[in-house]
Amino acid sequence: MEPYEGTTIIDADAATIEGCGICGYKDTTSPGLQRKLAWLRERFKEGMRVKLLLSEHEGNVGSIEYVPGEFAWRVIHAPGYMVIHCLFILKRAYKGRGYGSLMIEVCEKDARDHKMHGVAVVTTKSTWMVKKEIFLRRGYELAEEAPPHYQLLAKRFTNDAPLPTFSGSWEERLALYPKGLTIIYSDQCPYVAKTVSEIPRVAKEEFGIEPAIIELTDCRSVQDSPSPYGTFSIVWNGELVADHPISATRFRNIMRKLRGRELRQKSGSNSTSGSGP
Repeated sequence: MEPYEGTTIIDADAATIEGCGICGYKDTTSPGLQRKLAWLRERFKEGMRVKLLLSEHEGNVGSIEYVPGEFAWRVIHAPGYMVIHCLFILKRAYKGRGYGSLMIEVCEKDARDHKMHGVAVVTTKSTWMVKKEIFLRRGYELAEEAPPHYQLLAKRFTNDAPLPTFSGSWEERLALYPKGLTIIYSDQCPYVAKTVSEIPRVAKEEFGIEPAIIELTDCRSVQDSPSPYGTFSIVWNGELVADHPISATRFRNIMRKLRGRELRQKSGSNSTSGSGP
């Protein structure tokens, strides 16, 4: 399908970002969006770019967010690369018309203009982030994979450019949170605010758990995250149980399954220790 007439891609910056719908948010009074906008205003100082796809009839219908690899909020090592955080086409009618590829092309041109190695992006087989196919069609290659379902892709502008990598041992990172419930988050994603406001209440009221809550306030702290996504994780007794923002209902179901598993393991242990010859 052909692109619609009357669409354009514009730059958003610290002066113009207020009032823009980002990541599907249209209500600019939303706490999550307000936190995201405040986060962006700080990131623009680090070279953050946000491009908005605008329709003259429907306003903001898509966006792309990217930043130099030295300031990426993903658990990757990508110096010299431009790193795409997010790519959205918000309206179904605008999907399949080449707009996603067009915004990626804008990012690639930006990276070339700044004499960078190329462009990198973390994708997922899950539903939360952009999938790899749109990038593979543009000549990106698989640089590395990471559990549970992530791929790091890169488009190198020269064959001798070093590939980016994920940043470390996931087991060692999880070992930093061996006991209890830990919620790790940042304001990079506007959906996080609702999750972080609801889940601690459910944990306390329904499961008697007081979670540890860790806010990531800079890209350096993201590099210690236990998930490649980087900006949100839930860890229970050293196990990664959520690697992106989830609903209170989803959290409740996860904890019920975990508690049931622990009871079965405890019961099995007691049966074994109490058995006779």
